[in-house]
Amino acid sequence: MTSTDMIKTAVNSLEDKKAFDIRILDIRKVSSITDYFIIASGSNKNQLQAMCDSVEEDMHKSGFNLKNREGYAQGGWILLDYYDIIIHIFTDEMRQFYDLDHTWRDGISLSGEDLG
Repeated sequence: MTSTDMIKTAVNSLEDKKAFDIRILDIRKVSSITDYFIIASGSNKNQLQAMCDSVEEDMHKSGFNLKNREGYAQGGWILLDYYDIIIHIFTDEMRQFYDLDHTWRDGISLSGEDLG
């Protein structure tokens, strides 16, 4: 299993729960904390939690181990750390406030086609 497999699994799970504005960033050249970020938005706390639950279930079924989860109870920003990838699930308001898309702009934005 590769990071690409992890990304595909996570993105498919997010899409299944109607996540929007999904962005994949390759940050290997700009950070040592992880290789990739996945940033996605949802409409409200319930949707974010459903997205999180779906990702965790699908990643577990695929054999990927969750290192850490933060923010589930609060629901404005949920972080899932899978070692090689970190998934950020935001409400639109929280995504704009924290603006990770801008903070990590030096990362390389990837599309589904880039993953093969």
